[in-house]
Amino acid sequence: MASWIRVLLLLLACLLPALVESRVRHYKFNVVLRNTTRLCSTKPIVTINGRFPGPTLYAREDDTVLVKVTNHVKYNVSIHWHGIRQIRTGWSDGPAYITQCPIPQGQSFTYNFTITGQRGTLLWHAHILWLRATVYGALVVLPKRGVPYPFPTPHKEVPVVLGEWWKSDTEAVINEALKGGLAPNVSDAHTINGHPGLVSPNCTTDDGFKLSVESGKTYLLRIINAALNEELFFKIAGHKLTIVEVDATYVKPFKTDTIVIAPGQTTNALITANQKSGKYLVAASPFLDTPGIAVDNLTSTATVHYSGTLSNSPTILTSPPPQNATQVANSFTDSLRSLNTKKFPAKVPLKIDHNLLFTVGLGINPCPSCKAGNGSRVVASINNVTFVMPTTALLQAHFFKTKGVFTTDFPANPPNAFNFSGGLPANSSLATTNGTKVYRLAYNSTVQLVLQDTGIIAPENHPVHLHGFNFFAIGRGLGNYNPKTDPKNFNLVDPVERNTISVPSGGWVAIRFIADNPGVWFMHCHLEVHTSWGLKMAFLVDNGKGPNQSLLPPPKDLPTC
Repeated sequence: MASWIRVLLLLLACLLPALVESRVRHYKFNVVLRNTTRLCSTKPIVTINGRFPGPTLYAREDDTVLVKVTNHVKYNVSIHWHGIRQIRTGWSDGPAYITQCPIPQGQSFTYNFTITGQRGTLLWHAHILWLRATVYGALVVLPKRGVPYPFPTPHKEVPVVLGEWWKSDTEAVINEALKGGLAPNVSDAHTINGHPGLVSPNCTTDDGFKLSVESGKTYLLRIINAALNEELFFKIAGHKLTIVEVDATYVKPFKTDTIVIAPGQTTNALITANQKSGKYLVAASPFLDTPGIAVDNLTSTATVHYSGTLSNSPTILTSPPPQNATQVANSFTDSLRSLNTKKFPAKVPLKIDHNLLFTVGLGINPCPSCKAGNGSRVVASINNVTFVMPTTALLQAHFFKTKGVFTTDFPANPPNAFNFSGGLPANSSLATTNGTKVYRLAYNSTVQLVLQDTGIIAPENHPVHLHGFNFFAIGRGLGNYNPKTDPKNFNLVDPVERNTISVPSGGWVAIRFIADNPGVWFMHCHLEVHTSWGLKMAFLVDNGKGPNQSLLPPPKDLPTC
């Protein structure tokens, strides 16, 4: 008997580390309306659990996360866990009509996913209509218990979520724009953790977010851009920021005074309270280097507040970069390099199965009912295909082999070659083709994708997000991509690894990834206005060999269309 007890204890001793290594975390999201006041104006907004921004989700690498979302508002709802790989669990990815039908009013759906091989700062947000204007929050994935950061342990960690605020109902804003065929109104303010700060002399009731610090201590800022339509600069008066991570992947640390961050991107920065005691301005301001395009030019403010500082002490100010400070943005982007250590290697694909060139940009299509657009509407496209959202989710159509929902003929190259960054030749059509097209990939195939901005209507910076994968950003440049000379300058050693990448205005970026995740994966511009206009497509990745390389069956509570 005693020997059996010893054997049992030995087995428990062996199994216990595995049992405590990961856990199941349960969250409840209630989608509800909440009257909220900003800029001295009150309106009802869609929120999670009545909070704006929404609650921060915490988990550790290898944890399983279950989030029960119950919809109490009139809009259909879905939630995307931005940057989570969703290995074999595409049903929980969240984009409406891509991986799931949305959750109708009065119903619930439980998102169920395991965080495999990831740690760092990500975000969650609504992924239908323009609801993510107010339905968003931080998603913090801590390392496995006992595993240190590859940088000095901070005294405290603080999520800093950047956003935009409209005084008007954002659904009315985009609906009016789509009906008329023109661009929607820009936001009325940017926000830092839900607060615009002192942006208007006519409204002084919002002092903005306050970050309290102790002299000599180091803090980790988990900075997230949850804005709908604008890339942002972020800086703190009198302090340098040490960048240690982007998009939940570690980078070689470097110091800067200004971060540039696109919608959907995250940046982890260390700040040491090494200045004299006082209050220091935090500024979030727009970056847009395309002339003639409307932008919310207000700077959102917050303060770093040293302990012991009187509340009426003057704030030490900083000047944000000019709106079109391309050089500042490029300096930050060019400094990003993967950590590429033995523990965190940069496994860049070297042999390529699919060599793709996707143009991204705008166009104009006929719209007889669009009075504001004089019978035309502005659209956006990838390889001149303006994506048409289906009424049945693509992943369901793929899994159940439903015909007529999508086609697999998305073009690997633009239909016509021209001076992409310079605009169309004279007398060329600005029209695009409409379609619900996906690009098919075999499991484990390798992809090199060059995203090329076009000058049709206007060149513009496009932050493109790929669901289901991380990718390596191996090259970028201005003008047109040259397949003969530009690859010679690719960084295949320590390129930054991301899930969202900015295609520079009038330029291109090259990325590589391995299609090791079966399912249907959305790729789109993370400027919500461009997504609404059709700058989106999807990759269909077939199952591999056996169950471990195959998409899991759909959950029983998956919403129906």
